[in-house]
Amino acid sequence: MAKKFRVTIDGETYEVLVEEVGETPQIRRISEVREERPKEEVTVPVKPPIAPKEEKKVPITEPGKKVLTAPLPGKVLKVLVSPGSRVKKGDLLLTIEAMKMENEFFASEDGVVKEVYVTPGQSVETGGNLLLLEVGS
Repeated sequence: MAKKFRVTIDGETYEVLVEEVGETPQIRRISEVREERPKEEVTVPVKPPIAPKEEKKVPITEPGKKVLTAPLPGKVLKVLVSPGSRVKKGDLLLTIEAMKMENEFFASEDGVVKEVYVTPGQSVETGGNLLLLEVGS
């Protein structure tokens, strides 16, 4: 059984006749529809200005120390290191779930984990501190 749909692409409106064949629908006929519709006046509500978010400050670290910060908001799923852990460049440090995707964070250099600021299940914001790594150790 064929179904008729009206589709607008890049401002052009088309009538599309779609017939279901097996599990995959197939298009049988496309015809352009030229309709003049009166333009509607759109009123956009004005939102009050949003107060600026408090800036998250990464602590000033000494040379040879790096703070890993969250590049996106999410929930910490796994923390695979603890203070004192020796890591090599490319080692998996932790995993954060954001928008139903798991994001893995790896060591950018060899070093020793000095502090871990998060725990599994904790929510983090963009720019939030995750851990402190002493590099070159």
